[in-house]
Amino acid sequence: MLWRRNLFAPLTALALTLTASAGGGTAAAATDPTVVAASPAASPDDDFRATGPYATAVEVGAITTLYYPRDIADSDRRHPVIVWGNGTGGAPLVYRDLMLHWASQGFVVAAANTPMSNLGISMRASIDMLTGRNADPGSIFFDRVDLEHIGASGHSQGGAAAIVVGSDPRIDTILPIQPGPLANIDAVRVPALLLAGQRDSIVFPALVKAFYNAADHIPALYGEVRGADHFTVVGDPGPFAAPTTAWFRAQLMGDRTAGAQFFGPGCGICTDTATWSDVRRNSLALSVPAATP
Repeated sequence: MLWRRNLFAPLTALALTLTASAGGGTAAAATDPTVVAASPAASPDDDFRATGPYATAVEVGAITTLYYPRDIADSDRRHPVIVWGNGTGGAPLVYRDLMLHWASQGFVVAAANTPMSNLGISMRASIDMLTGRNADPGSIFFDRVDLEHIGASGHSQGGAAAIVVGSDPRIDTILPIQPGPLANIDAVRVPALLLAGQRDSIVFPALVKAFYNAADHIPALYGEVRGADHFTVVGDPGPFAAPTTAWFRAQLMGDRTAGAQFFGPGCGICTDTATWSDVRRNSLALSVPAATP
C-alpha cells in the first residue's frame, strides 16, 4: 500500500544511521543482550518530559527488545508493561529515546522487533514472554512485572497494531501514534489516546480523527501535535514524550497528577495551545473525573 511504501525507506535509512552511530554499544548487544544506560536524575512528579528516577537497561531478544528499570530484580514494586509496535520498515532502535524515557519512569517496555507489526502478533508474544519470565524464579523479572496493567502503543503501522492489540483482554489502554488505517477500533474496550501530527503528510490527521470518531463506545481523546510531521516522534520524541508518559502513568499507575492532564474541567492538554493544534474528548472521556485515571 502507498502509506507503507512511503514510510519504509526513511525509517530504514534512519535505523541504519542510528545503528552506525551506536558503534560499540550495538556490537556489545550482540554478545551481551543487556546494555545498561547511565543513571538518570530524579524528576518532579508533574514534569513528564524529564527523565524518570530509574536507571535503565536494554535487552535485545530474537522477537522482542526490552527496555526496563535496570535494578528491577531488587525493586520493591511490580512494574507495568507497555507493548510497542514499530512503523513500517522500522525497528525498536528507531524509537530508542522514547522507550528509554518510559523505562526511566518505571515501565517495562516490550518492543516488537518486527518491521511489519500491523497484525500485533509479536506484541501479543511479548506479553506471553513477560508472563513466563515473571513466573521464572531464575529471571531478573521474577514477580516484578505488573501483568494486571498493560498498555499498547506504536507508531504508524505500529499505531494500527496498538489498536488491533487493544482487543486483547490483557490490554488496559491504547495509545496509537499516527496510526495507519488497517485496524478496527470497534473491537477495543479500553480507554484510548489517539495522537496525530498537524503536518503529517503520510497519516493525515483526518485519518486519526476517523478512529477517534468511531471510538464512541470507549473514553477516547484525540490530540494533534502542533507542527509535527510523521517522523517527529522518531529519534528524540520531542513533544510526544510528555503526553505519552502522562497517559501511561495515569492509566497504568493510577497517577492522579498525570490524569489531570486529560480528564476533568482542568484538563491540561486542553489549554496547552503551544503543544496542541487540536484536542478533542468524547462524551465518555468527559465523564471521567480528574481524580481517577
